[in-house]
Amino acid sequence: MVVVTLQRQKCIGCNYCVELAPEQFQMSKKDGKSVLLHAEEKKGFFTIKSPDDQILTPCSDAAKACPVNIITIKQI
Repeated sequence: MVVVTLQRQKCIGCNYCVELAPEQFQMSKKDGKSVLLHAEEKKGFFTIKSPDDQILTPCSDAAKACPVNIITIKQI
């Protein structure tokens, strides 16, 4: 199980996450910030839990590339 969390309010819209993990992220046309697809929001944190371990590498790459460190990845 892979858990991906995005702190969307702090996003600066650099687009690295979309380039590295396009299946999980896209940019909002409304405000230019990243959107974690199919995520549930709780107190400003957007989270997905996926049984697909194949998203671990692209999401980890996106988290490492994020200049404001707002993406976290956990494998449980």
